[in-house]
Amino acid sequence: MSISLTKALEIVDAALAKGREMAFEPLTVAVLDAGGHLVALKREDRSGILRPDVAIGKAWGALGMGFGSRELGERAVKVPHFMNALMAASGGRFVPVAGGVLILSGGDVIGAVGISGDTSDNDEICCLAGIAAAGYVGQTGFRPPQ
Repeated sequence: MSISLTKALEIVDAALAKGREMAFEPLTVAVLDAGGHLVALKREDRSGILRPDVAIGKAWGALGMGFGSRELGERAVKVPHFMNALMAASGGRFVPVAGGVLILSGGDVIGAVGISGDTSDNDEICCLAGIAAAGYVGQTGFRPPQ
């Protein structure tokens, strides 16, 4: 199963609404399906021209590694040589900072949302709000298999 356009748009709109409610800087929100393909993207007025690439990179990295981009950022500090290898292997397609969250349905990954525009922590708050509003669960960090 993968995320539908209807649900992706719900996530985007709810994430943007959360950003406005909290008076965050202008945001760009991207939702990718489980295969890493862009399903929906919105960029608010005054959100920078690189923000779509950053938002997609956060979501793409989460999908590629199977955990949220916050965890990728933490691992980048601990094992920078591995992160450099991942950057090379991916052609620089992912951004290892908070703000990329996996979308789970029934325990299965169905996509990811990435947000860029404010601090990474605030971007992640909006990711989680959007995912919850669409009735899904967001995964921000690594969870070892049980």
